[in-house]
Amino acid sequence: MANLFQEARKRQKELQKLECALQARLAKAPPGKIHVFMNGKYVMYYLRNSSSERTGTYISVRDEPKIRTYLQKSYDEKLLKLVQRELSRLDPLLSEEKDGRAQIQDLYSSFPEKARKFLKPADIPDDTYVRLWLAKPYQAKEIPATSSSFISLNGNRVRSKSELNIANTLFRFKIPYKYECPLTLSGGITIYPDFTILNGKLRKVLYWEHRGMMDDRDYATQAVERIREYEKNGIFPGDNLIITEETLRHPLGTEEIKYVIRHYLLS
Repeated sequence: MANLFQEARKRQKELQKLECALQARLAKAPPGKIHVFMNGKYVMYYLRNSSSERTGTYISVRDEPKIRTYLQKSYDEKLLKLVQRELSRLDPLLSEEKDGRAQIQDLYSSFPEKARKFLKPADIPDDTYVRLWLAKPYQAKEIPATSSSFISLNGNRVRSKSELNIANTLFRFKIPYKYECPLTLSGGITIYPDFTILNGKLRKVLYWEHRGMMDDRDYATQAVERIREYEKNGIFPGDNLIITEETLRHPLGTEEIKYVIRHYLLS
């Protein structure tokens, strides 16, 4: 049930974005409508400036820019109606989901906190889900005392300034994460993604690898091999794997980190 509503919310956002784009494009479109008429094997185009016109003004096929503009306008108008129709059908479904799912989540919360450990709830509130996920203990990869390290805003010890920037930006956006949490791949291989991140609303775990020395040939080779290991285990860039890179000449900036977070974790 949750997946159905998640897909519905995702579709709603896509349609809302498309609706805004169409409305903006139509606001700039010239007045009038194109009428397409088939004359045997030929297509003829007429521009009607008002609904009272029966035929309109003929547009020569040589005037491709005008034909293209008015055909696109006609397409956009029809597409906008379809988009708005689908949005109107999604609204009642998502309204029901907000009420119904909230009641199911509140049912779990209604039990005393000490009693909840005995339950296997069908669904729980997002904040509870995040809290339980963060509470699961893990053994992070050890950072030798002699190595350079930086302390993030939530107390994590990380290995580089760029990782510190990522950690602090995640913290400021209130996105739950674990630093270098072990992940066991097929064949019993254990790796330590830089960041294991939870999208609380979608209940989806993503991994963030920052490749900080891509101008080092050996480092770059190992980085490519690591991505291939991820892919063998169903973890793909652009889906549940985030990749950022930098070189000495092109360091990772805070704004780029924010773009990545907004795209993968807040959309």
